[in-house]
Amino acid sequence: MEKFVIEGGKKLKGSVRPGGSKNEALPCLAATLLTDEEVTLRNVPRIADVDVMLEVIADLGGQYEWIGDNVVKVKSGPVERTELNADLCRKVRASILFAGAMLARKGDCKLPPPGGDVIGRRRLDTHFLALTALGATIDVSEAGFHFKGPRLKGDEIFMDEASVTATENLLMAATVAKGTTVIHNAACEPHVQGLCRMLTKMGARIQGIGTNIVTLEGTKGLWGCDHTIGPDYLEIGSLAGLAAVTGSELTIEGVVPEDLRMIRLVFARLGVQTEFRKDALFVPGNQELQIRDDLNNAIPKIDDAPWPAFPTDLMSIAITVATQCRGTVLFFEKMFEGRMFFVDSLIAMGAKIVFCDPHRVVVVGKSQLYGATLESPDVRAGMSLLIAALCAQGTSTIYNVRQIDRGYENIDKKLNALGASITRLPVE
Repeated sequence: MEKFVIEGGKKLKGSVRPGGSKNEALPCLAATLLTDEEVTLRNVPRIADVDVMLEVIADLGGQYEWIGDNVVKVKSGPVERTELNADLCRKVRASILFAGAMLARKGDCKLPPPGGDVIGRRRLDTHFLALTALGATIDVSEAGFHFKGPRLKGDEIFMDEASVTATENLLMAATVAKGTTVIHNAACEPHVQGLCRMLTKMGARIQGIGTNIVTLEGTKGLWGCDHTIGPDYLEIGSLAGLAAVTGSELTIEGVVPEDLRMIRLVFARLGVQTEFRKDALFVPGNQELQIRDDLNNAIPKIDDAPWPAFPTDLMSIAITVATQCRGTVLFFEKMFEGRMFFVDSLIAMGAKIVFCDPHRVVVVGKSQLYGATLESPDVRAGMSLLIAALCAQGTSTIYNVRQIDRGYENIDKKLNALGASITRLPVE
């Protein structure tokens, strides 16, 4: 176990490049099981969740090799076993993604209950409804889930929610299903689009990428490919928020402008100005952060929803940013009833926040934050507390930083190179 010791109040300056998207890398790793040929993935973040996914593949008999800092070659081989390792699966929520890949490849998958962040109920019903529509059967027990579907058949499917991982599972299973599969109400986040692009390189026939209606024509088999993971727009949003609250001038390189439209709109409502400079996002320093009221001086509301709306994974970041903005704003987290609990830590640091209920908080700024002893409850809340500590007066200690490491590659080294003071130490 490790902790961060942070000296707050320092301005950062320079250029930084975000890591590859965790949320694209994980389904793409699961998709390597769709073929026995070699798959090369580039711009893969070296984070804990990626390591676990690779260990699951190796446990099934596959092989992988890091051939560069962020380049990994994966070859699943024959995949003779269909039962996934329970100890590994409980470490990562994304282990659920092996269901679709294993159904497509082997027609069978015994999956232990997946792990992941404790941010509220994370229903799996949409996965089950979607896969059973292709002809799969699912037995549920205390040991987990047994997916069986040796003869998957395409169908027209309307998903009961635009679930990212359920869409990804359905995409992988449908690549080899007989006939045509039409997915309505499909998730279309950038990382879902990235998985679709990888699957097309492997021979899948997909139309409607980037929309909520996706059509697949089943094929008899897929082959290997070389695919580059896109930049993590969630890390980009985190870095932009950090720059704003510390008064830092930062250039975030290698961004995809189309992925940042709603993020920039929401940040602008908090007074955070950004601009594109070719393929970089520039955040000016020393901004006067003022929350923009709605018409007739109404208190503005920021909420999350499926893409292209504001992503739930940036709600905790935006809340932390709002503590450093003059004005009042209501945040409405619609998706997870446990995501807001981290605001107790911000309140302990000096933030003025009214916790209305598990889904809503009101932030009144600007507040002077002070160093504190904190603990990271999940990936995004952990990054939010790190941002708060960097703009706070005094020294902060954050425990359980493995949660931050699950989503942000070498974040301490990356920020220290820009002028931050973050020391990683073992926990006594």
